[in-house]
Amino acid sequence: MTTFRMQRINKQMQREISLLLKMRVKNETAKKAVITEVDCSRDLEQAKVFFTTVDPEERDDVKKALSSVAGALRSLLGKQMKLRQIPVLEFFLDTSEEYGRVMDRLLDSLKTEGSGEELSEGEEI
Repeated sequence: MTTFRMQRINKQMQREISLLLKMRVKNETAKKAVITEVDCSRDLEQAKVFFTTVDPEERDDVKKALSSVAGALRSLLGKQMKLRQIPVLEFFLDTSEEYGRVMDRLLDSLKTEGSGEELSEGEEI
């Protein structure tokens, strides 16, 4: 369970990283990342930064580009945020959107199958 302070830090880091990628980072491949969530450890040693891309085929290249600019991003974050320690950034692909789509398709298929059964049961009664 994260505290209110950690939630605020996570949201602020998400905003700052997104802005820094957009405005200050020169690597065009890294700019294609959409930061979806940041999860800092309680001691602010590490931060898991989750991202996705518009084009699924670019995800590996974007992850490599983000890893290459992680040090520069950390340095820029240190200038922007008023924290005693800036965490080491680790980038992870956020697959929750794809998982949600799979679940939606599965639920839709159950719904269409279920409605067909209800009609046949209704006819029998």
